[in-house]
Amino acid sequence: MSSSQQATENSGDAAGPPDASPLSFGIDWWAMLGDPNYLTDPYPELKRIRELAPIHYDGVSGIYFVPGYREFAMIAKTPLMGRDTRFWASGWSSPENQLRDPQTYELFTEFQPQMINANPPHHRRMRGVYEKAFRPGDMVRYLPMIEAECRRLLDRLPADQPFDFMTAFANPLPHRISLQLFGIPMEMDEPIAEWIAALSWLGNIVMTSEQKRAAQRAQTEFKAFVRSHLRALRDEPGDGFVALSLAAAEAGVMDEEETVNNVVMLISGSRTTLTLLGNGMLTLLQHPDQFARLRANPGLMRPAIEEMLRYEPGSSLIPRAGIKEFRCGDAVIPEGSLAIGLVGAINRDPALFDIPDVFDIGRRPNAQAAFGGGPHVCIGKALARMTAQVAFTALMNRFDRIELAGKPVWWTDRSDQRGLQSLPLLMREA
Repeated sequence: MSSSQQATENSGDAAGPPDASPLSFGIDWWAMLGDPNYLTDPYPELKRIRELAPIHYDGVSGIYFVPGYREFAMIAKTPLMGRDTRFWASGWSSPENQLRDPQTYELFTEFQPQMINANPPHHRRMRGVYEKAFRPGDMVRYLPMIEAECRRLLDRLPADQPFDFMTAFANPLPHRISLQLFGIPMEMDEPIAEWIAALSWLGNIVMTSEQKRAAQRAQTEFKAFVRSHLRALRDEPGDGFVALSLAAAEAGVMDEEETVNNVVMLISGSRTTLTLLGNGMLTLLQHPDQFARLRANPGLMRPAIEEMLRYEPGSSLIPRAGIKEFRCGDAVIPEGSLAIGLVGAINRDPALFDIPDVFDIGRRPNAQAAFGGGPHVCIGKALARMTAQVAFTALMNRFDRIELAGKPVWWTDRSDQRGLQSLPLLMREA
């Protein structure tokens, strides 16, 4: 979804019921989603919203907000709603927005051709190129590489000295793994990190003109690099993700623009793992009984990671656009409307989770929605889980004491992702 779809300016074009709809509760969604206090701790407000209703309608933008787990699952799975936001009648691709905001239209038109933005059958066509390689059994081949990258970063962490966990470990680890998967030289680490950071604004609710310009520059430069990189490896692509991309392009499964955009998207997916590492570490430190329990029972690592994803998900907003009218519970979402799942509320819905505000690393079952749901569930979820398992295990084995060394700082300049700007830690080796 984007940002600069100028939701608050599109009220005249909004599809859906009027402000007097029983789905409207007088919530100023745009003030809330931009409020630093909410972005630092959204859960009390999300709980209040979910208790009012599982689906809300915003008369200003015509957008439906979905805090209920059951309703989100219905929206994520139905073929009547999809990920292609060109079906959003008053969104970025509307004729009105093309005239009003050509910068946004151009930006998203270039970003559009990739699996994450496609509906069937094009989504399945592109996703099928990479899906098997991302299955847990196939990802195991990369385990030694992930462990080696983890050790390299751990060896650089200062013992008995405060440092920022995000800068020193959580940010670089998944990024370096992504570069390795696509055979990219490590000297490209910094420029690609900058491009990913700029492109990450494309999922936010509101973008400034400067952020749009930065995203456009990043998109142009990143795509040019990927084209050059794929050409350079055409004769010797190896047997990994580059080979899959080139083979699909050669066979006509994806055209050149789709091939380049999907590679950019897959490399940029490292942000999913960095939020898991940062949010997960902070959550463990805020629940020392559960951290001690995990140290004493390493076999709980897998359910612990699922609980980190549920309790402090890195994804905050998951959009779907109405292809046809869809009845969802007591609500009817009209064709051409946009619905947004509120992950922080969905993951703490008591209709599915017992005592949802309690962090329990042994929680089972745990059908958390941090990776989305339905056909568009995150393709890289196995990689994120495996990286987190390696990282937390290595950290606990290397350091017998890990503690906060200052106040963590959450991102407060974006509403679509929940992550830490900084996490000051002090560690002591075992």
